[in-house]
Amino acid sequence: MGAPAVQTQSVQERWNPQPWIDDLHQIRRTLETKYANLEWLTNERQVSLDALFNDAQSRITAADNDAQARSVFERLLRKIDDGHVRLDWPSTQIAPKEKASSPITPSIPDFCHTLGYAEKPDSGDVVTGLTSYRRLDNDTILPIGLATIGGIRIGLLRIEVFMPQFTPSLCIDAVQELKISPTATCSESCQDAIEHAAYSRMTSILEEHLRRLHAEGASVLLVDITNNGGGSEWAEAAARILSREELVSESMEFVRGSHWAKHWEGVVRELKDAAKSANPEDKAKLTKWTAQAIEAKQAAEQNCPLNSGCAWLGRAGFSTGLVGTASAMSFLGKSWGPTVFSPAEYSYHDGVWTGPVVVLTDQGTGSAAEEFAAVLQDNHAAFIVGERTVGAGCGHTDGGTPTVLDHTKAVLEVPDCARIRADGTNEVSGVIPDYLIPWRADDGPLYKAHLLEKALPTVLQQAMPRFGHTSSN
Repeated sequence: MGAPAVQTQSVQERWNPQPWIDDLHQIRRTLETKYANLEWLTNERQVSLDALFNDAQSRITAADNDAQARSVFERLLRKIDDGHVRLDWPSTQIAPKEKASSPITPSIPDFCHTLGYAEKPDSGDVVTGLTSYRRLDNDTILPIGLATIGGIRIGLLRIEVFMPQFTPSLCIDAVQELKISPTATCSESCQDAIEHAAYSRMTSILEEHLRRLHAEGASVLLVDITNNGGGSEWAEAAARILSREELVSESMEFVRGSHWAKHWEGVVRELKDAAKSANPEDKAKLTKWTAQAIEAKQAAEQNCPLNSGCAWLGRAGFSTGLVGTASAMSFLGKSWGPTVFSPAEYSYHDGVWTGPVVVLTDQGTGSAAEEFAAVLQDNHAAFIVGERTVGAGCGHTDGGTPTVLDHTKAVLEVPDCARIRADGTNEVSGVIPDYLIPWRADDGPLYKAHLLEKALPTVLQQAMPRFGHTSSN
């Protein structure tokens, strides 16, 4: 008789959860060392990290495959519920397409698309659903209109996002204005020039629109930032354009460690360089700000674990930089201006709109849009109406502090800064309106407009006296 046949293994080897558990531990270490809102998560929201991660580990242990483990990670992030905490999973590689035999000369729109300018999906404006709404022009960048409620003419302004990258026409205009060839390689300085021109155009449009609304007889401005996911520090300039009040920005806190130490070191270097050729008055100011930046760098280098007795986060300056309040002309012609006061990067004018301001928010309002609403509310420069905002707060500075997970190679992003409001709370808690409207997440824009219209007479009655106006003309 011959040797018995060898049986092939028919039972598939058990899926191994350990690499995913190791990544889970790496996520926790990242939160405990890099996450700016750790105290908010554990103290204010009263989320137990032990319970959160023990539950996640149990679920991964019980999983059968990578897909189930990944869903555990995504569930974990939903439990943390911070708009700036995310996992970017490795993308599936797609084979490159064969090149066409005869290359096509790129157009300016194609060129702008390669630079990251793309249309934002329509999120549905609320104010356009008001019964008496009348649009004033065909501008799609910052649409404006008018409505009349209880005899009061209201100027309506929609800000979809606080950055130009979702408006390709701004890039197209900038490329044409700067005479940049779409066939040329666009260096970093080239991209900066395009972005600067795009922001300048956005700023001009905003100021032109506010003057137009005033000329049309609007006595109240209603700014719709529902479903506005944020953008950039242009939000601080925009707030000052439509406020007659002198605004003081939120205080800034940061995660101690090498990332922010490097940031403050860069600020020190820039200010010292600027002081070398500055006039005596500016030199004295630059010297003072340099000392503040040195102190901030030292704070960043100080190790303060949670519950160690010293503050978990360092604090220095404001969301706008080392200067929290200044006029639009304060840093005119000074290249170092944006280093100490970020709105100085944009050519704008203070208080173009001088009447009452109502700002409309919802659960889709986040990040820089929350910064916009918060600074106006904290300075009593606007009446906030709608829903509590999403609570994304401050995000990532200088590229952030991404962590690549060892096994899955997913990139974990956590915020490295926190904006602290006038009452001492972290902006990540969300901006609570002065007047709440009972919207639901699944309400369409028209029904939201219907509820807004019902609320506006009361809103105006409450808001107008705050600005020294009566609620009727």
